[in-house]
Amino acid sequence: MELTLQQLKEYDGTNSSKPIYMAVKGRIFDVTAGKSFYGPGGDYAMFAGKDASRALAKMSKDQDDVIGSLHGLSDKEMGVLNDWEKKFEAKYPVVGRVVS
Repeated sequence: MELTLQQLKEYDGTNSSKPIYMAVKGRIFDVTAGKSFYGPGGDYAMFAGKDASRALAKMSKDQDDVIGSLHGLSDKEMGVLNDWEKKFEAKYPVVGRVVS
């Protein structure tokens, strides 16, 4: 499945008939199993329906960081992001990718 960032927003957990998706480095993960974290009211709900790569790399919940851009990230931040990506791969199915 290929989704644009606009289409990905439809999977933010606000519509209970749809799964909850979030992207890491352009890969879309189905995080519905983690609804208590990524669904409305969850600690990481701001990541749902978005590519949260930058926020994960920076360990940030700042809305301005919840984007897919990796521009200007340090080697350490890229390492943190790669660790997050491995955690997501182990826990959630990849269902597609973000396209422009």
